[in-house]
Order: sequence, then C-alpha cells, then structure tokens
Amino acid sequence: MSLIAQLRKQNPVVLTVANMVTPADVANGLNVLGASPIMSKAPEEAEDMVKIAQAVTINLGTVEAAQREEMLAVMDAAQFLEVPAVFDPVACAGSAYRTQVANELLSKYHFACIRGNAGEIAALAGIDWQSHGIDAGSGDGDLTAIAQKCAQKYQTVVAMTGAVDIITDGQKVIKVPFGSPLFAVHVGTGDMLSSIIAAFIGLGGSVLEAAATACKVFALAGQAAAKKTQMPSRWYDMFLDNLYQADDQLIAAWQTELQKED
Repeated sequence: MSLIAQLRKQNPVVLTVANMVTPADVANGLNVLGASPIMSKAPEEAEDMVKIAQAVTINLGTVEAAQREEMLAVMDAAQFLEVPAVFDPVACAGSAYRTQVANELLSKYHFACIRGNAGEIAALAGIDWQSHGIDAGSGDGDLTAIAQKCAQKYQTVVAMTGAVDIITDGQKVIKVPFGSPLFAVHVGTGDMLSSIIAAFIGLGGSVLEAAATACKVFALAGQAAAKKTQMPSRWYDMFLDNLYQADDQLIAAWQTELQKED
C-alpha cells in the first residue's frame, strides 16, 4: 500500500505547536489530505495531547515565553513516549531569541525531521546566509551540501524546501523539482508542509521516504493548481482541492504532465 493510501486509511493525529499566523492553514491542509490535526497552547495538557498523537510538529514562527514552555513540555512528552517530531525553524536567524530557542530545542531533543527553507537550514548548519524575514534569502554554497551538513549535524532528516526540494539524511539525497512560486505568495504553506511531513512520518517506516513523499504530493498539488490560475486566492483553493483528491493515479498524472513539459 502506498504512503498516501496508508495515510488516508490510518488518519494519523498530528499535534502542532503552531504559530499565531497559520493554524487554520495547517489544520485544513492536514484535514483535506486525510490526517487529523490537533493543536494546543497549554503546557499542562502537553502529555495528554502527545499520548493521542502519532506525530508532533514544533513551529518556531511566533515564539514567545509561554509558547516556549509549551514547546518544551510537548517535546519532553514526545521524547518520553517516543512520538516522532518535526521541527520548523521559522526565521531562526532573525533574532537572538529565536536562535536561542532553536538551539535549545535542537540540543535537548532529537527531531525526526527538520523542514525549512534554504536560509533557515543554512543558519542551523552554521553557514553564512543573507536572511530575509521568513523567506529563503540568498547566499553562496551548494544547497545539497548545506542540507547534508545540517542533517549530519543533528543526525536527522532535513527537508530543505524551495523551487527544488532537497530531502536528505546526510548521505542519501532525494530531490523533488516541482516547486511553484505561488507557495511563497500564500503565507502558511511552509508551516502546512511541516505538519504534513509529520503526518507521513507518523505512519512509521522510513523517515526519508515519508518526508520525500510529503514534499512530492504537496508540490505536485500546488503545481497542478498553478496550471489553472496564477491568482493567489484561487490557486490556494484549487491547491486544497488537489490535496483532498490526491491519490496514486492523480499524483502520477500530475508528475507525467510536468515531465512532458520539461
């Protein structure tokens, strides 16, 4: 059975410690794909929430003191209960506080996957990069090598997303060349993808394969929508519709169409 079919059958629960900007996007993305979203802001219920989840996502997007406590409580429970976690280091180099919290989380806990753009992954890998808010920014260096260095440093799978997604465990590399500029227009698609990666990882099996499959389904759904419209609001609605309809046959058809054009 394919991973997308398994996801729809198993309906994994994904607990997301979300930022204040995009929780609805994350919840809707998980829901239309076939996973079950849940969110929490209370450290007091962290263990109970983790107990019912198959995977956890920690999103650094709008981190502040109370949310930091929630992140730590959720990760304490996830580590104890052996629930896999995905880390989304949103703008982790944007301020000293963000950098501090990111380093704290990565030093205390093991994450099954880190999902970020080139600037975020470069910052975590210790490579100079010109950040630009939540966007990837610009810098020198081979992106594949940067992603591998980050994966090796934290002994995890890294999904560096952009025009070409690079998914690596530090050695093996999978590339998903189906990105669309419209992903960058709608704030929240990156956060959504991080939690969707968590949903696939929550099925068990290879984390590298799960992350690559999530990136592929996500990117192809977006590209298929972009072929019908370049208007952001219409694109987003079509993108969600595509995630809702996605199955093996449709995913293969989207990929074949794109490859013919290349």
